[in-house]
Amino acid sequence: MTTHTPQSQSLDAALAAELDTLRETGLFKDEHPLVSPQSGHVTVTEPGGNRDLLNLCANNYLGLADDSRLVAAAKHALDTHGLGMASVRFICGTHELHRRLEARLAALTGQKDAILFPSCFDANAGIFEALLGPEDAVFSDALNHASIIDGIRLCKAQRHRYPNGDIAALDAALTQAKDARRKLVVTDGVFSMDGVIADLPAIRAVCDRHGALLMVDDSHATGVLGPDGSGTAAHHDGVPVDMVSGTLGKALGGAAGGYIAGSASLVAWLRQKARPYLFSNALPPALAASALRALDIVAEEPERRARLTNHAARFREALTEAGFTLAGAGHPIIPVMIGDARTATQFAAKLHDDGIYAVAFSAPVVPPGLARIRTQMSSALSDADIDRAITAFVRAGRELGVIPA
Repeated sequence: MTTHTPQSQSLDAALAAELDTLRETGLFKDEHPLVSPQSGHVTVTEPGGNRDLLNLCANNYLGLADDSRLVAAAKHALDTHGLGMASVRFICGTHELHRRLEARLAALTGQKDAILFPSCFDANAGIFEALLGPEDAVFSDALNHASIIDGIRLCKAQRHRYPNGDIAALDAALTQAKDARRKLVVTDGVFSMDGVIADLPAIRAVCDRHGALLMVDDSHATGVLGPDGSGTAAHHDGVPVDMVSGTLGKALGGAAGGYIAGSASLVAWLRQKARPYLFSNALPPALAASALRALDIVAEEPERRARLTNHAARFREALTEAGFTLAGAGHPIIPVMIGDARTATQFAAKLHDDGIYAVAFSAPVVPPGLARIRTQMSSALSDADIDRAITAFVRAGRELGVIPA
């Protein structure tokens, strides 16, 4: 029998009041249940019934989330290897599919080896504590993903946070920590809220001046950037990177799983010391099999990246001409800047009424006053879909006074 103590009643009342405040200020984040596969169009269940919406807010960059070949690979692995490993890797949770996938990810990123995690959040949560102690220093871009921020909090290294993309500030911070035993600079390859690609050549140069290691989170770049889809380093003509984290949950099928790629010694050390790896069940074989098939498609079908690039360029050009302020450049993340959180919520609602699924982002996901509609292009979209999206954005922008009527 469940009972409610005075303490739990007090907590519930306080949380209910805080939730009301979030709703009043436009910061409450609603969820929209899907009853279809993730794709360029999704079916959302609503009070009046199911509704088809054009999807502009998924990380499904290459349109592989519902690809029949990935589904078939996963089904085959379910039939041959079962549902899950029911264990951590070092006990009886390592499967040959895991090692095959790790080898493929290492090759893709230009590293010697790779190690799988349940998610990239877990990968970033595990690496800093395993590598860095009180005598070390870590340098993190101010706009790095929350998983990097939380991972750094778990380690005992000296922590330095430099303004987004500020190479001079990074150089000064590295100078300040010149006596640290080990110096590690970590940056997103693509900053997901802004669609900005990190200047890896400049960061690499300052790392080399100070004898620092460079780690890149390529979650929004793997499969997307570079001539072969191998990420931010390839986009910058192969700038050397010491370690890469990434995800299987975006361009590589949109399911789950993350990884760290680096030297053989680094990966071997993480297998011994990274707590999310040591204490989490291994990635299900079906997800490893589907990711392997996704990597095949990344290599075999460059036209998907070409279509993605064309969609992004056309959408960005049309909205800029209409008078919108956009963030980022050169990436299929295209944030449409609104500013006020309430207006952004109203904007997303108007798009929804127009059959467009695009979410308003506001604090604490982005800084206060910088609310936006973060759109993400996908090769699953058609040219007609892009035209329809442009029309809907211009209509909503004029109605709300975001752009001139």
